[in-house]
Amino acid sequence: MSERTSRHSSDAPDLVTLHVWRTSRGALPRALTRMAMDPGRLRALPGVRFGKLLGTGTGTGFGPGDADLTRWAALTVWDSPAAAAGFDDSPVGSAWARIAHARARIDLRPLSSRGEWSGQRPFGEPSGGRVTGPVLALTRARLRARRAATFWRAVPPVAAALRDAPGLLARFGVGEAPLGWQGTVSVWRDPADLVAFAYRHPEHRAAIMRTPTAGWYAEELFARFEVRDVVGDRTVLGWVADGDPGTAKGGRA
Repeated sequence: MSERTSRHSSDAPDLVTLHVWRTSRGALPRALTRMAMDPGRLRALPGVRFGKLLGTGTGTGFGPGDADLTRWAALTVWDSPAAAAGFDDSPVGSAWARIAHARARIDLRPLSSRGEWSGQRPFGEPSGGRVTGPVLALTRARLRARRAATFWRAVPPVAAALRDAPGLLARFGVGEAPLGWQGTVSVWRDPADLVAFAYRHPEHRAAIMRTPTAGWYAEELFARFEVRDVVGDRTVLGWVADGDPGTAKGGRA
């Protein structure tokens, strides 16, 4: 392990960005081309510690049939805010801007992180801290093929519960591949709302308790972030302006 990799495995980054683009269905061939060409280019940008290009889902089911082929995302861990400031003018950022008709960016500070992503700990060992505003939860997992069917059967009750959770501001699925590499992004009004859903809602709590014995995941990660800023068109995120989960029934807005 190199010195740079070792240092980044323990040091929590000051800035993580989630860029999200909305494209037309007619732009799908160009979006798929970008998904094939840009992962390596993203990781090679100056100041990038870790980067992933992601497809998204509508957020209504978080299953294989939930794919949204008009929304794409990039999650990037940066060495510094100055490095992140150059993303829009980079080859990756400018290429996606050309095919998108709407976009948004969420600036994040890691609060906690457990697990690995592609054998790495991209968010280091965050020290937490007091947060009174919105927070974002990120989950991702690589499913074991022989356990995938039981996992997908367990998803619908949790997805239905999330849809109506108090304090939910936005939600959508994310993934590196159509099957077996899945995750979720959810944004909450404050940490108390996230904790209430994660540990007190019966459907979600039951899924958490099943995870160790069910053996669904070959690799998993769960991280929480302080939302420092949201820039651009929040409808791309399916944002609920007033925090009323009753108006957030789908991943589109």
